[in-house]
Amino acid sequence: MEVQIFGVQKDAETRKALRFFAERRVRTHFVDLRERPASLGELRRFAQKFGVAKLVDRESKRFAELGLRSAALSDERWLDRLAEEPMLLRLPLVRQQQRLTVGAAEAEWKSWVGK
Repeated sequence: MEVQIFGVQKDAETRKALRFFAERRVRTHFVDLRERPASLGELRRFAQKFGVAKLVDRESKRFAELGLRSAALSDERWLDRLAEEPMLLRLPLVRQQQRLTVGAAEAEWKSWVGK
């Protein structure tokens, strides 16, 4: 079993996800979004399951800095914006084959690893 984790090292939730899988000896592939942003196709995969609104972290510092509180963007424009500005994403994004989660989802991850 291998999981792919999209996040940033400084994010507490991302570190929790990395630790969760490391403690269970699950191999992880970590993608640091500050070094390599998620592709539009990858973001679309998450958006199809959860909707674009669930991907946007409206409480993030970057969201406030960009003045997006009153922004009325289409889903496609939000996806473009999220690809450009990964700090707007609710982190971590975790993928294991076709299974996906957004944010901390320990209960879901436990069902994946059977513990």
